[in-house]
Parts: sequence; C-alpha cells; structure tokens
Amino acid sequence: MQGTEAADATIICYPILAIIGIPANVLSLVVLSRGKCGLSKVVIRYMLTMAVADTMVCIFNVIVGNVLRYHFPDAFLAYACTCRLTSFIQISCVQFSVWSTVSFTVDRFFAICCQKFKSKYCTERTAAVILTTVCLCSFLIHIPAYFRYKPSYIAGGIRWGCHTVAEYATSTAWKTYKWVSKLLVPLLPLPLVLLLNSLTVRHIVQVSRIRSALKRRVDGNICDPEIRNRRTSIILLFAISGSFTALWTPVMILDLCFEVTQNFAVNAPRSLYLAIRIALLLMYLSSCTNTCIYALVQRRFREEAKKVIAYPFIIIVRFLKKKLDR
Repeated sequence: MQGTEAADATIICYPILAIIGIPANVLSLVVLSRGKCGLSKVVIRYMLTMAVADTMVCIFNVIVGNVLRYHFPDAFLAYACTCRLTSFIQISCVQFSVWSTVSFTVDRFFAICCQKFKSKYCTERTAAVILTTVCLCSFLIHIPAYFRYKPSYIAGGIRWGCHTVAEYATSTAWKTYKWVSKLLVPLLPLPLVLLLNSLTVRHIVQVSRIRSALKRRVDGNICDPEIRNRRTSIILLFAISGSFTALWTPVMILDLCFEVTQNFAVNAPRSLYLAIRIALLLMYLSSCTNTCIYALVQRRFREEAKKVIAYPFIIIVRFLKKKLDR
C-alpha cells in the first residue's frame, strides 16, 4: 500500500508532462526543420535528433509506461510480450536521449575550443554518422533487457505480466550488463557533460578577456557584440548542463545508494517510495527541457515558433473569410 500511495501522489504529473513535453518537442522539430532560426546545419541536425529522442521518451516512458500502464493495467500492455518489449524500448529511448545530448555537447566543445578539429569533426556528415551510431547502439546494447523478464503467470493460455528472472541477481553476465547500463546512463554522461561544458565556458571567458583587452587598446570601445554573444553562449551552456545535472542527479544518487547498501526498497518507508517516484519524474522532465533550453533563447527561433503556432489559425481565418465572401 505504501508504494501505491506514493505512486498516486506523483502519477497525476505524468499526463501533464506528456501534454507539455510532446507539443514542445514537436514544435522544436517543425521550427528546426524549416532551417530559418539562424542555427548552423550541424547544430540543427543535433537539435532535431535530440527532439526526436525526447519525443520518444515522452511517448514510451511517460505515456505508455506511466499513464496507460497505470490507468489501464489490464489492457494490451499487460501481455507478457508487450511488457517485455516496452521495457526494452523504454530503457533504449532514455539512453538515446541522454547520449544525443552528450553528442551535441561534444560537438559544441570541439567547435568552440578545438579549432583544429572543427573543420573535420563539426560537419553534417560526421554528425549524421555519430547520431546514427548513438541511435543504433542505444537499442542494440539493450537487447538483453528484453530477456531480463519472464511472464508472471499464465491464464487462459495467455502469458500475462513480466517480472525479472532470478538469474539477474546472480549471473555474472547479467551483473556485467547491469553495470554497463548504469555506466552508460547516468554515471558517465553526467560528469562528461559537466566537464566539457566547464572547459567550454572557461575557454569562452579567456578568449573574451583577450578580445576585450585588444578592443579597449585599439578604439577604447568596451561595447562589443561578439562579447555579448559569448556571454549568451556561457548562459546557454550553464543552462544545459545545470538542467541536465539537476534533473538526473536524484536518480543517480538513489541508484548508487541502492547498489552500495543492497537495499532495493522491499520494506522501505513511504518517503523512500515517494523519493523514487519524484526522482523518476525529474528524469523524464529532462525530455521536455533538453531541446527547448538551447532553442528558446534564440530570438529568431522564437520568431519562427510564433509563426508556426499562428499558422493554423491563419489558415482557419482565411478559410472562414472565403466562406463568408461567397
């Protein structure tokens, strides 16, 4: 009962998350695909992939995993094969979303801090190869997740539900897979994003100081548009890393605590169940912010977003006007 009460306290947030997250990511997809928001083609490719990955998380993890499964527990999701398949898709989508963000961070690091590698690494072709590899690896690596579960029971000749096989806790192969999964999400991405963004920000600050000093010596002009753009980049990078870190840290802390103490919350108090639910909710919230944080701070993106939002209403007004004119 304690776990159910804790789940009830947060389950209402998941439909809200889906209602906000999916339209936000679809809006980003439409605006970015138009290519009129002032971003380079390489950045747009990364941003589009991030939007696709985040949309998949919203659909499979939020809607399927936490809305449909909760409100329709006896529907098609209760079949053993569907349960196993959705579990595989959900963990793969999360990794795809996380590593598409990491790939974008690496690209920005090379573009800003490593000018020698910029021409070779920061290209559309390289971005396509990297993002395709990230997508394929995210799903191929987690194929064992499908075989992690077995049917809970058989009724009427139909296999229902799924629960973890006993070998998952004892087999060396399963233990290896479990730690590889934890390393890929979130133990490695979190510090990697923080490190790269910190180095990028430090590089921007150093270059900005040199540019300001030279500018002051040459014409005494302190107001420099380039400096303002670099400051915007710093704010942007801190927003990305800060959001990603804040939303993923609770899950990572709880996961590490469970591994260290070997306490899997079998008889844990309601407060721990509630903490787990909130941590998962924050983790899924990152699928609504990763794409929009970068895009929404761009003035031209906002202008294009307004046009995209207004377009259906313009069509309706034109249609009604034609009807009235007749």
